[in-house]
Amino acid sequence: MPNVELLICIKCRRGLAVEDGEERPGEKLHAALQSRVPNGVELKAVECLSNCSRGCSIVLRGPERWSFVYGDLHEDTGAEIVIEGATKYRDAPDGLVPWRERPEHFRKHCIARIPPLGEH
Repeated sequence: MPNVELLICIKCRRGLAVEDGEERPGEKLHAALQSRVPNGVELKAVECLSNCSRGCSIVLRGPERWSFVYGDLHEDTGAEIVIEGATKYRDAPDGLVPWRERPEHFRKHCIARIPPLGEH
């Protein structure tokens, strides 16, 4: 079982007018990551992260780890950022990657940081 989940909002339009049947930016980002996700990270498509004004959006989470929501990713350039961030997150025992070691995009576009269940 992977110790980290990477959730991608596939309904994200990233503020664009998307016609019916047209691939959405969130779907494109998900597709760009499908064959490139680091070992120990499970990629999951989700219907909505309710972060529409800051899409494309992702979540990194895992058992007994802090969870993070990141936004403002672009479907054409976001995959490399997400891979780097997911790898560092996976390698941090509690999910807390030191701030200066996070990809620059993650430092500037963190939407939420959520403590592990049972933390207070």
